[in-house]
Amino acid sequence: MCFLVDSHCHLASLTFEGKGPKSVGEVIARARACGVTHMLSVACTIEDYGTMMNLIKPFDGIYNACGIHPLNLEEAGAWTEEQLAACLTDEKCLALGETGLDYFYAAESREAQLDSFARQIDLACQVKKPLIIHARAAHHDTVELMRSHNARDCGGVMHCFCDEIEMARECLDLGFFISFSGIATFKAADNVREVLKYAPLDRIMVETDCPYLAPVPVRGVDNEPAFVRYTLEFIADFKGVSPKALAQQTSANFEQCFKVKLETPANTNVPEKDISIYKLEKIYNKGWPY
Repeated sequence: MCFLVDSHCHLASLTFEGKGPKSVGEVIARARACGVTHMLSVACTIEDYGTMMNLIKPFDGIYNACGIHPLNLEEAGAWTEEQLAACLTDEKCLALGETGLDYFYAAESREAQLDSFARQIDLACQVKKPLIIHARAAHHDTVELMRSHNARDCGGVMHCFCDEIEMARECLDLGFFISFSGIATFKAADNVREVLKYAPLDRIMVETDCPYLAPVPVRGVDNEPAFVRYTLEFIADFKGVSPKALAQQTSANFEQCFKVKLETPANTNVPEKDISIYKLEKIYNKGWPY
């Protein structure tokens, strides 16, 4: 079977309101109707992790990760390594994250971010879990901490990459993968496409980062895992490979990064009916695999 993985989504942040899906079961059904077989649902605080786990527990093919996001430090409070390590013991918990640095939105908390990120790199190395790293407007500090705290030892992925090619090169040299979101389809994202051109196929992944950053042609709606098909098809065309070949490669990369073997998921608790909406029918009609 040809798998397609949404390597980073936030299922607990979906609202299930308006025109979108009304439950996580519908989200997964819509994704599977588009060939998206597996998802990695990410929590940004320990409290968020508990909420998310209750939501995704009934469903097969959904992995999880937990970390302290740099923009959630106040909400996370005085988190401890012991609390976070306890979250990472779940058998389907593949990574520590997302963690990292964000000076675009929160430059004023730089010192607290540096401390939190360094502690999480150390913990990831200790428990032997790969890292999911968020980095925005913090190139040099991010790479410096990755180097000085031996992030190479645990590995991981630079998620939703939106920086310049120099940072991509440094992160690839540290053994990290690079994941591309719907930003790659945005008209103004020439820097991301330069990185996409540079990054080798065996070091990239695709993601939604839902409910944020819906790709062209569905910008303006809540993003969801089904829409990773649009990003995959854009990247495949940009890189000059077939969507099926890119799906196979990015699935293999996911397995390598997160040390997991993908299996065909059971449809337990997933609605069977066709509940397509927005422009999903456009990709339903193409069939899967191609």
